[in-house]
Amino acid sequence: MAMAWASGKIKTSDLVRNWIIVYTGNAVGAILTVMLVWFADIDSLNAGEVGNHAVAIAKNKSELSFVVVLIRGVLCNALVCIAVWIVMAGHTVTDKILAIIFPVSVFVAIGFEHSIANWFFLPYGYVLSPEPMNITGMFYNILASTIGNIIGGTLLVSSVYYLAYLRKEK
Repeated sequence: MAMAWASGKIKTSDLVRNWIIVYTGNAVGAILTVMLVWFADIDSLNAGEVGNHAVAIAKNKSELSFVVVLIRGVLCNALVCIAVWIVMAGHTVTDKILAIIFPVSVFVAIGFEHSIANWFFLPYGYVLSPEPMNITGMFYNILASTIGNIIGGTLLVSSVYYLAYLRKEK
């Protein structure tokens, strides 16, 4: 979308509209997944360690500084967008699966921040936590990771590809 916008193929209003629709749909889907996972009692698995770990992840995320989450969000979506680019080069389902595994595994293993993943982890940890969680920290995490994801996807990946391959020579 960012490249289509940079190429003048879509208007800014179309870009923003699409981002809002996609983001809202993904956030709602993440919340519905929280409900399903909670009702499925997944937190009780492994003698409750799954739930304890989910709460620990959510608490950790809600206590990170805005700047840290923002930068982790930039790095995260750079990897996600690179994964999408690599997947587009694949010809078979196997190619596409192998292409996406490494960039996504890296962002998860390192602990980068993805806004939609956080729309799952933060509410899930919240509903499981036996003590109150930092709601303000949760809000700032979602906000900072969203901004960071936009920057990472547009500036670190799309704009580089646009400048390298699509911009018109004068």
